[in-house]
Amino acid sequence: MHIIVCLKQIIDPEIAPSEFQIDPVRKEQIRGKHALVISTFDEHALEVAVQVKEKTGGKVTALTIAGEEGVRTLRDALAIGADEAVLLSDPTFFDSDSFGKARILAAALRKLDEFDAVLCGRQAGDVELGVTGPFLAEELGLPCIALVANIEPDSDKVRLRRPMENGYEILEVPLPFLATITNDESNVPRLPTVRAIRKAVRTSVPVWTAEEIGIEAKPEETKIEMQELFIPKREIRCEFIEDGSDKEKGESLALRLRELKLI
Repeated sequence: MHIIVCLKQIIDPEIAPSEFQIDPVRKEQIRGKHALVISTFDEHALEVAVQVKEKTGGKVTALTIAGEEGVRTLRDALAIGADEAVLLSDPTFFDSDSFGKARILAAALRKLDEFDAVLCGRQAGDVELGVTGPFLAEELGLPCIALVANIEPDSDKVRLRRPMENGYEILEVPLPFLATITNDESNVPRLPTVRAIRKAVRTSVPVWTAEEIGIEAKPEETKIEMQELFIPKREIRCEFIEDGSDKEKGESLALRLRELKLI
C-alpha cells in the first residue's frame, strides 16, 4: 500500500506569545529567527500512515511545498518513518492559496503515478482553514473523508474510524481515497530514534519545480483573499468591593456582574 502524506511547514507554534508578530501588509506571521516545523495535524497524518505501513508493508511518501528549508521538514518526516520524500519548490508556488496548493500537489501526485491513499492534516497549524485536503481530493477526483482518527486496511478497501460526540463512526471506502486526519489517542506522533535521524540526514531529497510537474511557470491568481489578520488585544480591569459585610459584598458583586451583563 502506497500512502502519500502532504505536509505543511509552519513557524513553531510553541514560541512565546510575546514573540508572535504579524505583518499587516502581507497579512501573515513574521517568521524572524523562529524554527520551522511540521504542522501539528500533519504530524498525526504521518503517524497514521506509518502505522498502516507497519501493519501491511508498502511505502510512505512525504510531500511538501516550500523553499530550500523544506528539505529539513522532509528529513524529519523520513526520520519518523516515511520511506521517500519530495520537495515541491518553485518561485511561482510561494504565494499560492489553498486552491493553488491543491493544484500543485495534484500535479505532483500525477507524476508519482500509483498510490492508494493520500493523507492530509485536518487543518494547518497557522491559518487553520482546513480546505487544502478537500480541494486536492476534488482535483484528483477522489472520495474525501474528513476528520479521520485511524485507518484499518482490508484487502481492496479500508475502514476509517472517525471520532463523534459520543463515540466513533466506522466508514468503509475503496482505494484510492483521500482522508484528512485529526488528533486522537491512537495517533500520537512518535519521536524519531537517533539512528533514524542519522539515516534521514544522509537521504537525498529530490526537488521538483513547476516545469517538472507540468505546471505553467507563472504565478497563479489567488481565489482566497485574507481580509484581515491581527493579534487580539485583551484588556484586563480589576475592581475591588471593599465596604460592607460579607453578605453585602456578595450582593454588591452580583449587582455589578449584572451591570456588566456577565450573569
